[in-house]
Amino acid sequence: MKNSIKIIIVLLSVILFQPVNNFSQNSGYKIVGRIDIGGEGGWDYLSVDASMHRLYVSHSTKIHIIDLEKNTVIGEIPNQHGVHGIAAVPEFGKGYISNGRDSTVTVFDLKSFQVITSIKIPGKNPDAIIYEPFTKRVFTFNNKSSNATAIDAKTDKIVGTITLDGAPEFAASDLKGKMFVNLEDISAVNEFDPKTLKIISKWSISPVSEPSGLALDRENKKIFSVGRNKLMAVVDVTSGKVIATPSIGSGVDGCAYDPGTHLAFSSNGEGTITVIKEMSPNDFKVIDTIPTQKGARTITVDTTTHRVYTIANLDGENGSKSFGVLILDSK
Repeated sequence: MKNSIKIIIVLLSVILFQPVNNFSQNSGYKIVGRIDIGGEGGWDYLSVDASMHRLYVSHSTKIHIIDLEKNTVIGEIPNQHGVHGIAAVPEFGKGYISNGRDSTVTVFDLKSFQVITSIKIPGKNPDAIIYEPFTKRVFTFNNKSSNATAIDAKTDKIVGTITLDGAPEFAASDLKGKMFVNLEDISAVNEFDPKTLKIISKWSISPVSEPSGLALDRENKKIFSVGRNKLMAVVDVTSGKVIATPSIGSGVDGCAYDPGTHLAFSSNGEGTITVIKEMSPNDFKVIDTIPTQKGARTITVDTTTHRVYTIANLDGENGSKSFGVLILDSK
């Protein structure tokens, strides 16, 4: 009897003093829908405009505009030349498309979807494009000329070009006068001033290599930069130091962060999305790997609904392929 009591006490001690994990091993995200657009062909970025409940999707020589309340295509901008990214600017009622093949930016009306003008960029292969509200400027990141071009969103005039320390990929703004951009060829991040167009810092993100997608946690001042060697760099922007390097999938191109859920997402061309949970400002854990579709390498998140979107040539009947959007939700 005494031995039995001792065994029970030991077992209770083991149970009571086990460390408690305060996070789920599963994000709850799964594919809940798809929007078949039709046709095959290449693609690059997609972006959400939460204020207008729209999704803008690049597709070879055009962009598709999707109503996210109905999940249907409501328009397109055709006859583009090597579409990369789309930046919607509801404040001025305009959208901007970066075209890498002819180094232009197409400006279109957000209501009529009609083209307003085309801007020739003084750089080669404008790739990522984002709107920076602090300066009210649109920035293109010109991968083959290692610079970025600033466009006044009110006048559509080029206001300057900033020489970067390497070939830029994606970028983000802290909305307070600083921007951050991945430098693909040197595995680094540039911090720069979007108003003065001056470089502030250059940070190595080693051991992450060939960084592509980048996202920003503005509240906790952290950058998420995904590399093609299957690592994500989490960088503290106050110090420029890499504080974590969680593992991700292969073939990555895009990255997104949702401040409402404290989740960072890596979209991997192998056909998965890696989900990293921000447990605290200095603690990051991989909590999920979600199956998607081979080739689904870019990503965006609607921070109002917390839905995640990625694009690929989707599997159809009898092995057919159809270009479209995958919708992921945790509900």
